Amino acid sequence: MKQRKITEKLHKTSNILPHEPLRQDISSPVNVSYSQPWMPGAYTSFKLLLSIRLCAAVWNIVGDCDETFNYWEPMHYLLFKKGFQTWEYAPQYAIRSYAYLWIHGLPLKLIHFIFGTNKVVLFYLLRCILAVCCSAAEVYFYKGICKHFGTNTGRITLLFLIMSAGMFISSTAFLPSSFCMYLTFISMGAWFLGKYSIAIAAVAASSILGWPFASILGIPIVVDLVFRRKKLTLFISHSLIALLVFSVPMVLIDYQYYGKLVVAPLNIIVYNVFTSHGPDLYGVEPLSYYILNGFLNFNLVFCFALVSVPFAMLVQYIVGIGDSDIPRWLALSPLYIWILIFFTRPHKEERFLFPIYPLFALCGAVTIDHVQKIWCYLFSQPVSGHYTTSTNWISASAGIIYSILGLARIVAIYQGYHAPLDLYLELNKISSDPNIHTLSPEKPVNVCVGKEWYRFPSHFFMPGDNWSLQFIQSEFKGQLPKPYSSGVDATKIVSPDFNDMNKEETSRYISSNKCHYLIDLDLPNQSDLEPSYSSQREDWKVISSHLFLDSSKSHRIFRAFYIPFVSSSYCHYVNYNILKTTKTKKSRH
Repeated sequence: MKQRKITEKLHKTSNILPHEPLRQDISSPVNVSYSQPWMPGAYTSFKLLLSIRLCAAVWNIVGDCDETFNYWEPMHYLLFKKGFQTWEYAPQYAIRSYAYLWIHGLPLKLIHFIFGTNKVVLFYLLRCILAVCCSAAEVYFYKGICKHFGTNTGRITLLFLIMSAGMFISSTAFLPSSFCMYLTFISMGAWFLGKYSIAIAAVAASSILGWPFASILGIPIVVDLVFRRKKLTLFISHSLIALLVFSVPMVLIDYQYYGKLVVAPLNIIVYNVFTSHGPDLYGVEPLSYYILNGFLNFNLVFCFALVSVPFAMLVQYIVGIGDSDIPRWLALSPLYIWILIFFTRPHKEERFLFPIYPLFALCGAVTIDHVQKIWCYLFSQPVSGHYTTSTNWISASAGIIYSILGLARIVAIYQGYHAPLDLYLELNKISSDPNIHTLSPEKPVNVCVGKEWYRFPSHFFMPGDNWSLQFIQSEFKGQLPKPYSSGVDATKIVSPDFNDMNKEETSRYISSNKCHYLIDLDLPNQSDLEPSYSSQREDWKVISSHLFLDSSKSHRIFRAFYIPFVSSSYCHYVNYNILKTTKTKKSRH
């Protein structure tokens, strides 16, 4: 008798919990299936995503010195023959590809050639281009989710992407990991849509042109194609085509710049995997570093994502939901594979998580969707319709809490750390103000940085070709970049003052007496190499200041999440300054 009641309940619930997710074209903004909940159409989704991504293009910070010195600066050199070179671009190491730079540099070169656009405008134009590319890739991902997982999971994922602090940070960053994130959207979306050739091409492009370690995310696709679907010929043929299409142009471009045969992705793997110092020379952090970053950037969704596979499988077993075309565990496994590999490596960077940001949103949405299913099964009376009819309050509640925390994080980042971009923008005003900048227009101008070297946003913010960033000595004892040499073969020159051990090269420094302007942060902790320059009024005069968060004196919670009328009482700010030397003689005519 008891078994009969359980069977009857499962039978009734099967009308509410469909075994197969929706399979439809979501280009229409209206719901075309009576049994499926409403969802935004592709065009509406694109507009929503693009609005947020363009906000990120304008207001996002440059949060990683690698973005500046390994990508913005070399690209500035390609476009304007001036910029910094890091050891990664030294021909004796050659672990970076110029092909990746030209993917981003070509549209800027064309725009500058036609319109002669200001370099600051070019900087933000590239960010806007990245915003458009990211939004389009996200919509493709969204379409794949709606087809494979159902519209409820799709619309929850869309919300999680829109309101994610992590996506705000990564979507317009000029980094290979962001490039790989775009292609994760495309490869996963294509896989869910059954577009296997596109999925293979996206993984190949991500691995060859972006970051070779991103190929890890293609492992489940290979398992599905080769072992489940027995499409070995398709996989091999399309992989070979993608290899030729992406690697041959890359090698040819790099040959032109390095003057020798270079396979940059292979060099990255060799350095990071097969050298004794590669994996643990930079950014060695404990496991808690990724846990903290995951929560800050995805808050509750990060926790939901980590339990998505076991929870979904448990709910499927209890409720009796059948698997779709791709088993749940396999479709969500890329997240777990990445976590297993990268969370256990000593070198940890926030950007290393960018390629799986799409998967945090998806896996978190799958967990919420299955919470709704199990709630409907256990606590709601089976009625005709969709299981979300009586459980939308669950996804709505999770979405509201997540959105509030995500927005609080975005505002906190902007308020706390946007000062460098604002300050470097002011250099353009200073250069045209004869009351401040008294040097003749053709005279070289040195803008110096000491401890604040890693917050330089790039030479795109320098007013003219005669304005240059210079380093003065600080407590930092690692290797700083150096300006590219002059001449047509500058990228081919083997310079002896580069090393791959992050050893300090003192040739990078100039004396502070040669600085016309200085960028510095007024921190309370001072030393002989990092004094308070703003206090040295006989040598320096503060021209402009912006507030910058002093994290050491601010409350952990209130500095991480902005709470109106509260955070200001618990956060301490210091001045981020442009200082002008008092020794500059007036020579402007």
